Amino acid sequence: MLNLYYKPTCPYCIRVLEANETIKAPLVLLDVRGDETIMAYLMQKGGKSQTPFLDDTERGVSMYESMDIIEYLAEHYAEGAVPETKNPGNVCPIG
Repeated sequence: MLNLYYKPTCPYCIRVLEANETIKAPLVLLDVRGDETIMAYLMQKGGKSQTPFLDDTERGVSMYESMDIIEYLAEHYAEGAVPETKNPGNVCPIG
């Protein structure tokens, strides 16, 4: 299972979601906002509340960082073709 922990308002999460429109990996979206159970699992699995966070339970791979996630998804679900994405800058809104 490909779990993506995300916040809908985070530009880095949006970057992953937009890239996945091309990649078409079967992501299970887990919105951490307002859900203490999902946030607790993210903290347990990754150690911090940062999003996006990908947890590939089939391969035992977990990672942060939008471009790392996109490259991983492209390699394993789109034959290595990394879609072009916009750089969201270095600011992510709180919440």
